[in-house]
This record gives sequence, C-alpha cells and structure tokens, in this order.
Amino acid sequence: MAFRVPRALPRCHPLKKYPHRAARLSPPRFDILRGAVSAPLAIAHPAMHSPGNLYVVSAPSGTGKSSLVQALLELDSHLSVSVSHTTRAPRGQEQSGREYHFTDEPTFRAMVERGEFVEWAQVHGRLYGTSRRAIEQGLAGGLDIVLEIDWQGALQIRRLFPDAVLVFVLPPSWDELRQRLLRRGEDGEAMIEQRLANARLEVAQARHFDFVIINALFEAALFDLKTIVHSQRLKYAAQARNRSTVFAALGIG
Repeated sequence: MAFRVPRALPRCHPLKKYPHRAARLSPPRFDILRGAVSAPLAIAHPAMHSPGNLYVVSAPSGTGKSSLVQALLELDSHLSVSVSHTTRAPRGQEQSGREYHFTDEPTFRAMVERGEFVEWAQVHGRLYGTSRRAIEQGLAGGLDIVLEIDWQGALQIRRLFPDAVLVFVLPPSWDELRQRLLRRGEDGEAMIEQRLANARLEVAQARHFDFVIINALFEAALFDLKTIVHSQRLKYAAQARNRSTVFAALGIG
C-alpha cells in the first residue's frame, strides 16, 4: 500500500517547506507552464462508494496547502496521504516511498499505458501520477486518504470517486502570496511571476470545489480543514457505511 505514515512535525513557521507533490491530471489539459496539451489517458474507472473517505486539497503554489495537510496528518491519526510517483530526482533528504516513489520516465510511461494512475501530468518537464491501486485499496479498507493535486486533477478525481471531498485553499491577497513565494526562497523573480500568473487562473476554479479555505492565519485555516474532515465523517451516508451495525440495531438504513 502506497501511503505515507505521518511523521512528527517540528513547531515552526506555517510557511516552512514540506515535501509535496506537484499538479497532475489524467485527461487532456493545457499545461500553463509549458504551453502544451498533455496526452489523454483513455481508461474507464468505476465510480467508488467505499468505507473510507477521500479528501482532495488544491491550491496555488505558495498558499500553504502542504503545510496545512502535514499539520492535519499529525492531528488526525485516521488520515493517510497518498505517495505519488514522479520522474524528478530526489531533493535533499527525500526518500523513495516516503515523499514520492521516484522512477525513470520509461517506467512511468509504461505505468500510464497499463492504466495504473487515476491521474497524471507533466509539470516543469517532470511526470507526476497518483496510483490507482493504492487509492482504491485504501478506500476499500476503510482508510481516509488525502491527495494534494492541482484543480484539474481534483475534478478528474471527482468523476472517478463521486464521494470525494474537494477543498480549495486561497491566499488572503495577491501581495501576501507574492511575499510567501519570496520567503520560500526557491524561485527566481521570473518563476515567481509565472507562478502568480498561473495562480490567477487557478483561483478562478475554486467555485467547482465543495469547500474553500482562506489561509490568512495558519491556525484558523487548519481548524477549518479539521472541521471539513470531521463533518464529512458525520454525514448520514458516511455514518451508515461505517456504523452499519448501529444503524441496523436501531432499525434505520
């Protein structure tokens, strides 16, 4: 099973960099960084209605999405995060099977042809994908799974997994987003401008999501994310699936 076990987080600034996956997608899409249309993955997957819950968190780069998800994992032992596949090289202390499953491009392309990804895409010249088997087996086994993917991938996941909960994280302002990208210290000015331009296209898609969180104050945004996860577990359909013996004893269903 390809899931990452939550690790202890140091107490730190909410914008501290954490390993996270890039945007990915399965159907045809326009890659705003490369100006090219990715190849479609013409594979039909059945809709899933499973004991586990699937949460998909999307946001523009620099919004704090990965820090929020990592903090949530530390607070909620019932959540797992899917470990994605990528063709990029490991960075720093990253380990294969923990942050990503690192692989070469021929192997990745072969996995695409075999239909092993529920969604995949090329980003910044590298390939990223989400394992179909890991997601389906995890949900069937009652796991609650979190995915960090771009908005297009999120909508593709919704088509394949109708019960998925989609969450979009917004920055409080464009100025603040720029400052966060600058403080992160990973990109030059040209790349920061490109990320900001992409962000304007991305935030326009928030209307397609179930929930929207504005990450102005990290602690408040984390509380909102925890509330979304908990409220999903209390929905009638989720309770009927997961507490079926109680429902049966009470004569409801």
